Amino acid sequence: MRVAFLMAPEGVEQVELTDPWQAVVEAGGEPELLSTKSGRVQAFHHLDKADTFPVDRTVAESNAEDYAGLVLPGGVANPDALRMNKSAVAFVRLFFDLAKPVAAICHAPWTLVEADVVGGRTLTSWPSLQTDIRNAGGTWVDEEVEVCRAAPATLITSRKPADLKAFSSTFIPEFGK
Repeated sequence: MRVAFLMAPEGVEQVELTDPWQAVVEAGGEPELLSTKSGRVQAFHHLDKADTFPVDRTVAESNAEDYAGLVLPGGVANPDALRMNKSAVAFVRLFFDLAKPVAAICHAPWTLVEADVVGGRTLTSWPSLQTDIRNAGGTWVDEEVEVCRAAPATLITSRKPADLKAFSSTFIPEFGK
């Protein structure tokens, strides 16, 4: 199970990267860190800089067909930057076109809104995104984890770092299908 983790060069909430990453490793999977630029990504603990992580490949060098699923970690700045990058948005949209599962947490659904894949779906997120999700044609719910199997791809979403255990234990089996 090869899993893509997509993030901007900075702004990802560290725990929203590291906890799901570890869950993939523990499930015997192979996580890969993708970004819009090569080098390292700068993670954050809320607004404070945290660790950096090496990029395995850029999104431009990646093919969605090579992965079992896609994880979109949050952080406020991370998905905001991703949704402004045409290659990242196209990469996310391709997972839905290929009917591959996607897992997004916290502010990450901003990228889904930009990829125009929210319409007709039920999802959760950080509460401040609910209007954006509704305006994009989705249904927002306040749940620890939400699984939406509306075609063409399964979408797993969670609200915040406190939901990470439920998030990871839900997306791992979906990615293994």
